[in-house]
Amino acid sequence: MGSSCFSRGNGKNLPLIQQYLKSNGLATQITLKGCRCGNVCAGGPNIWIDDALVPGMTGDRLGNFLDSLILPTQTPVPTGINAICQPPSTP
Repeated sequence: MGSSCFSRGNGKNLPLIQQYLKSNGLATQITLKGCRCGNVCAGGPNIWIDDALVPGMTGDRLGNFLDSLILPTQTPVPTGINAICQPPSTP
């Protein structure tokens, strides 16, 4: 986890995300992993969902965002939440 994202709130977000996944029966369906700095510090704390950057994830915004991912929609549940992760490399 990059130090900027950590100090901006991802240090608190990680256990919240872990508990959220466990409480909603998703802990075994979603891969949660940490990564090093993604060089997008100004928008932090940042998380990556299926290779897409989601900046500014703190407090209620994080909870509401996680709720939006699992509420009944036409969108499939993401397969990976990469907290504080560097962007995927392009081939």
